[in-house]
Amino acid sequence: MTDAIPSAPSTVTVIGAGPAGLMAAERLASTGLRVTVHERMPSVGRKLLMAGRGGLNLTHSEPLAPFLDRYGPARPQAAAWLAAWSPADLTAWAEGLGQETFVGSSGRVFPKTMKASPLLRAWLARLESLGVEIRVRSRWTGWKANSENGALTFDTPEGEALKRPDAVVLALGGASWAKLGSDAAWVPWLEEGGVAVAPLRPSNVGFDVAWSPLLRDRFAGQPLKGVAVTHAGRTVRGEAMIAAYGIEGGAVYALSAGLRDAIERDGTAELTLDLRPDLSRPALTQKLLKPRGKDSLSNWLRKVVHLDPAAIALLREGGPLPTEPGPLAARIKGVSLSLTGVQGLARAISSAGGVKLDAVDERLMLKARPGVFVAGEMLDWEAPTGGYLLQAAFASGVVAADGVLDWLKTR
Repeated sequence: MTDAIPSAPSTVTVIGAGPAGLMAAERLASTGLRVTVHERMPSVGRKLLMAGRGGLNLTHSEPLAPFLDRYGPARPQAAAWLAAWSPADLTAWAEGLGQETFVGSSGRVFPKTMKASPLLRAWLARLESLGVEIRVRSRWTGWKANSENGALTFDTPEGEALKRPDAVVLALGGASWAKLGSDAAWVPWLEEGGVAVAPLRPSNVGFDVAWSPLLRDRFAGQPLKGVAVTHAGRTVRGEAMIAAYGIEGGAVYALSAGLRDAIERDGTAELTLDLRPDLSRPALTQKLLKPRGKDSLSNWLRKVVHLDPAAIALLREGGPLPTEPGPLAARIKGVSLSLTGVQGLARAISSAGGVKLDAVDERLMLKARPGVFVAGEMLDWEAPTGGYLLQAAFASGVVAADGVLDWLKTR
């Protein structure tokens, strides 16, 4: 970490109390700076708490090279962020807050409590001990018109407030889960100041499929466990979920960027599901040679290849099931789905787009507005769920904070 700045403490305003903003605040306050965090919602860390409802997936344990590949076009930037704050750093930080972690069978890293609330409580206690002031129900409304000193304006319960800090960290999130605080209201204010912003689009999102009424009515909400999904030559193993509108789930989210782009370009995208990825096609064919006897086809498939009713219903979406073992094995290993649409930002876990990466320098400072730094989902990057989102959000907060410290020392 950069050494503490001597002399009178500078003041830094952090806008947004999610993982990136709070991490920047901790990093800055630990050097003795006076830090105030503004959050428009009545409480902080709402998306973090939402992420923890199914088990807080902090980061992932896989090797660095494939880890960085998860960030697609933003890989070079993500590499710099993770060099500053690695998965090991994030794990050690959580354990320093008293939250022991473990690595799950999928390689994902979780706190042993599997919850976000104990970590957030411990984190807020640390921030308070560092002197960080958190102001909730304080909504940033841009910069004051014709202000020569870059005064920030806030809408608070007491009325309009002005702030003239020495530096600013913007960490307001993207455009998903607006009800939790990320409403992208900041876009026009930055664009008016000459900052290039890529359109915000849904990421880690479900896709539309024209299910038959039978499948939609009987199996919406049913998981497809242990499947492999493939699009454009890329395969991901995990879990998918049948939804009334189509298909969602972690394995689908991992391919969502390519699927979304294909639908935007071509109007549709093809997704292939392997319902028994642990078996080769010849091995599956051999199993299907077993006589059916008096079993119904569904019962026979359940007994012989362990397909549940939802998976069997999915097989039937492609038409009558083949009776010969070879073609039936081919169907099980390659269920083709035509995706016809993308669920919107309101249903997305995260968003793509935001402040273009060439609009900030390596310290994440806006080139068009010196002294203003950007972190988290406001920036134009995306990653699948599985720990990659939170890792980059935390790490970008660290990079932005260190950028503030460097800028204040060299101004």
